[in-house]
Amino acid sequence: MNVLEAKDLSFAYGNTPVLDAASFTMCEGGFAALVGVNGAGKTYPFTAAAGGAETRRAGIVALMGQDIGSFKSWQRIGYVPQDGLTRKESFPASVNEVVLANLYSRIGLFRFPRREHREDVRRTLELVGMQDYGCRMLGELSGGQRQRVQLAQALVSRPALLLLDEPTAGLDAQSTADFYTLLKSLNRERGLSILIVSHDLQEMPRLTDTIYCLSHQKITRLDAKEMRTYV
Repeated sequence: MNVLEAKDLSFAYGNTPVLDAASFTMCEGGFAALVGVNGAGKTYPFTAAAGGAETRRAGIVALMGQDIGSFKSWQRIGYVPQDGLTRKESFPASVNEVVLANLYSRIGLFRFPRREHREDVRRTLELVGMQDYGCRMLGELSGGQRQRVQLAQALVSRPALLLLDEPTAGLDAQSTADFYTLLKSLNRERGLSILIVSHDLQEMPRLTDTIYCLSHQKITRLDAKEMRTYV
């Protein structure tokens, strides 16, 4: 099954074309990267998949075999935006509160989280190696730790597809390497489907199974071995 399919996407910023009838698919359990130089417009098809369908000029985006216009199961899509929490040192919330916030559609409006919700948070923090930081405030964490918290927030709803937009922007080399190792483990050991947008042409072939290159308004599919010949 394809967890994500985009067909004949076209888009322009003003009079500047970004995509021209571009297409790509992603199968269940896959780990793919969408790469391109800065300014190539690679975030557009990604944000369309993450729910920004209203920005399309033409084309189709389907999630789990369903057109995005009628797709309702958004809890099955995890999303880690660029610089989501890495620069929010002063955000007045604890790690537990940040992760728990992504369960409020399940908890219900004006209701208190139950024991099972808090247990979901604990297990997810353990999954990303942050189980000892639940009571810490975000300002007490490093940039790499805050990015793991952002990942936990995306994972706590147990998504089938994880979308990450330049998730290591602003992180140091070691934090970046650790984050990539965690993503690979989630894909290989838990079967999580992952699509990452990146301009890191060196690392993506080693990390992912499939590379989609955005260039000249088209998206070209390469496997990781083919991509290594380009870097």
